[in-house]
Amino acid sequence: MARINKSQLARQLRGNLELLQMGGVNELPIKRKHRAAPAAAHKSPPRAGHPTPQARPAAAAKVGTPVIVPSAALEELKAFDSAQARALEPLAEQVRTCAACKLCSTRTQTVFGTGDPRSPLLIVGEAPGGDEDARGIPFVGRAGKLLTDIIEKGMKYRREQVYIANVLKCRPPGNRNPDPEEIEACRGYLAKQIEILNPKVILAVGLFPAQWLTGRKEAIGKLRGQVFDVDGRKVIATYHPAYVLRNYTVETRKKVHDDVLLAVGILGPGPLVK
Repeated sequence: MARINKSQLARQLRGNLELLQMGGVNELPIKRKHRAAPAAAHKSPPRAGHPTPQARPAAAAKVGTPVIVPSAALEELKAFDSAQARALEPLAEQVRTCAACKLCSTRTQTVFGTGDPRSPLLIVGEAPGGDEDARGIPFVGRAGKLLTDIIEKGMKYRREQVYIANVLKCRPPGNRNPDPEEIEACRGYLAKQIEILNPKVILAVGLFPAQWLTGRKEAIGKLRGQVFDVDGRKVIATYHPAYVLRNYTVETRKKVHDDVLLAVGILGPGPLVK
């Protein structure tokens, strides 16, 4: 009989367990008198249209040890005496200790959000970058400086009266694009933030928040320049400040300016929070 080495056996066991999970089996009783592995090997293969074990997301055991440090957002929220701030605090604590995807082990800290929770304007970006990962606050690097200019010079609002968050709460290594499973892992957090904040207008900066908020899979160039009605809120998409910095042309800047003026037209002149 041919001998199976440990690596081959591990792959077989992993495949069998994943097939069982796909069939809805999440727990197996342990019976030491019987060898379960050979029997599991005869399980039927996945039905047509279902992902193979290799296509499934990594199991929770492979996520890694989460980095858990104090939250900058929690400290900031304590300065606001509002129902929204109090409701956001337990959510920020959940994010601080989150281990829902592999980014939990590569982050410096989580980046929950910043700004006045009473604001009628919510700006949603894609994911933290290096500066944001280091400070725990969204949009504080070069792209953040440009976003501040867009808010203060273009929209005539004060940045501290706008609430700013991201689709992802942890930085993807190397500032790469978010993976689909990472977006899904964070979906509940952003959805709950929107529910608590209840903004009148949401400005989606970049492709991923634009698609997330509108539910459309079109390019950002197709999504910008419009006002979408989503769950009673107005959603406006525009280019991400990092894209603008890479394509710093009069045309690109004018498009962003036109987009943000759509939001101003709905919100009216500042101040945003009385």
